[in-house]
Amino acid sequence: MEDDVFSGLANSQQIESKVVQAFQKSFVQVQNILDQNRVLISEINQNHESKIPDNLSRNVGLIWELNNNIRRVVDLYTDLSNSFAKSMEATSEGETKSDGRGGQKRVRSGN
Repeated sequence: MEDDVFSGLANSQQIESKVVQAFQKSFVQVQNILDQNRVLISEINQNHESKIPDNLSRNVGLIWELNNNIRRVVDLYTDLSNSFAKSMEATSEGETKSDGRGGQKRVRSGN
């Protein structure tokens, strides 16, 4: 019984460590994309203010790039959300199995 508690805790800590590493990696990726977007927006604004036809034409490509970057950020946040939910589920299952309730899963309210 005591071994089950310790193995459950060790497993939970390993899961948490992996989750934290994945979150850090994803947040760095998101921040890099947001930094790129800041530069793109600045260039788009400068091109717009210049009213030079070539610069305005260039904005089309820059806006496409900005839009794709926004999609990437949304995808990263979606992946983060899914990973977080799975890790919480795994942690919850580990706690349930190691707390002496015979492996019964907790029932969560639908708040």
